[in-house]
Amino acid sequence: MQLSNIFIHHVYFWLHNPSSEADYNALIDGLKKLSAAESIQDYHIGKPATTSRDVIDVSYSVSWMLVFKNKEDQDSYQVDPIHLNFVKECSHLWSKVTVYDTVDI
Repeated sequence: MQLSNIFIHHVYFWLHNPSSEADYNALIDGLKKLSAAESIQDYHIGKPATTSRDVIDVSYSVSWMLVFKNKEDQDSYQVDPIHLNFVKECSHLWSKVTVYDTVDI
């Protein structure tokens, strides 16, 4: 089923210490707390699947996919105190973050 009239915000995290279970769990716990932000419609926390093809990037540690009603809700999420606190408390865990934002065509 085609999703429409939404804003997708997909974040990929690379941990400083990808073999650290404590760091991995701390990031997951942080994302679960972050999911309380009011502007988020739906979310998904994931890890790389066990698929293997040349076009698949499995180098990241955790993915965080958010669904918003629109860009304005995503913009309000960026300055939401819950989001700002997540960045403050968890940014030491990752070495790299990549974001892909998408809207309907």
